[in-house]
Amino acid sequence: MLGSSFVKRKYVPDLSRQMAQCEANYMRIMKLLPDLDNCDSREFQISREPLRTLIRLEVAERFAYTSTIAVSQQQEGASAWLAAPTLVVRLYHDAGMAEVVCTRRRQISGVYPYPNPDMHQPDEKAQLNDYLGEWLSHCLSHGHQIEPVYAG
Repeated sequence: MLGSSFVKRKYVPDLSRQMAQCEANYMRIMKLLPDLDNCDSREFQISREPLRTLIRLEVAERFAYTSTIAVSQQQEGASAWLAAPTLVVRLYHDAGMAEVVCTRRRQISGVYPYPNPDMHQPDEKAQLNDYLGEWLSHCLSHGHQIEPVYAG
């Protein structure tokens, strides 16, 4: 319709929803890494023919009130040019929350204007936290922990 003015609403984060997602992700991570203080990494294999996916949770930092872990995904036989993102996740132990703070390449902002030169979605941080939650839930329901075998 010519002459009509289209006013695009500014994206406003749903903080209650994001906090609930971060709390749920914290609980999922603590189920997958119950010995977080003593464990450096843990791997989970999810097999569904013809693909086999490996999810790795690696502890990068430990402090009194926070920890940082890297969550990476690798698919057997996947093309090298289509690498899945590595999510850097900050755990806030006093608040019981886990939040994606950056990916392998860049730090994540809470809100992006749209359009923007890098074509980030306005709610990209919320989407990444949802993505993390989906993978953690998948590990809990379908994952098999890979443990090293020691010859003694």
